[in-house]
Amino acid sequence: MTITPTILVVQNTPESGPRRLGEWLTADGIRVDVAHPYRGDELPERLDHDAIIVLGGDFMPDADDRAPWLEATRRLVTEALSDAKPILGICLGGQLLAFVTGGSVRADAGAPENGSTAIRVRAEAAEDPVFAGLDDVVPAIEHHIDAITRLPESAVWLAETDRCPYQAFRVGDNAWGVQFHPEVDASRIETWDPARLRKYGLDRDELYQAALAAEPAAVVAWRGFATRFASVVRSSAAR
Repeated sequence: MTITPTILVVQNTPESGPRRLGEWLTADGIRVDVAHPYRGDELPERLDHDAIIVLGGDFMPDADDRAPWLEATRRLVTEALSDAKPILGICLGGQLLAFVTGGSVRADAGAPENGSTAIRVRAEAAEDPVFAGLDDVVPAIEHHIDAITRLPESAVWLAETDRCPYQAFRVGDNAWGVQFHPEVDASRIETWDPARLRKYGLDRDELYQAALAAEPAAVVAWRGFATRFASVVRSSAAR
């Protein structure tokens, strides 16, 4: 009997969600279970799933006063690291992975990124199970002001931008953190607050049109990324 590998997705805000990443992983034979702790879902005491994904949110990874479930999320990520279960942290989730493994994260780091952003893939990614195969530069949606300011000592630095150097990294063999949003497509930009964007001299419609133009390349890049992460999950679950 074939057993379907499972991923626990921790969704931190009503507006986020696994979106197309969840659809891709499901298509690749992974069962995706989404927990919504912001609306009262209890996170498990132990990670019985084969992998964990932690999504974004507009708070720091230790902001337990604003998001009391973060303590449990950190515990589950730490457990997954100890058990060598695959991890993917996206935006806040990537910052949380850096935080629990000895890196540093700073609120309002002074270099916000919004809209489709050109992510430079570093040479170290050529040997990476998930990032190998990406073009040297790939587009992805960004929407953040907080940032990782120091990677964990053991981390492999995989991708960068000028404004926010630590765009992607790996800890150990199968734990990844990214600052960008592979799960988000251009339509998400239409829900952003235009007044907030104007504070940074940005126009929402212009950001949307640029992201729409980059969408075909983004889909190719992050669909392959999802397939490779699914392969890591399947291999880990089979051990």
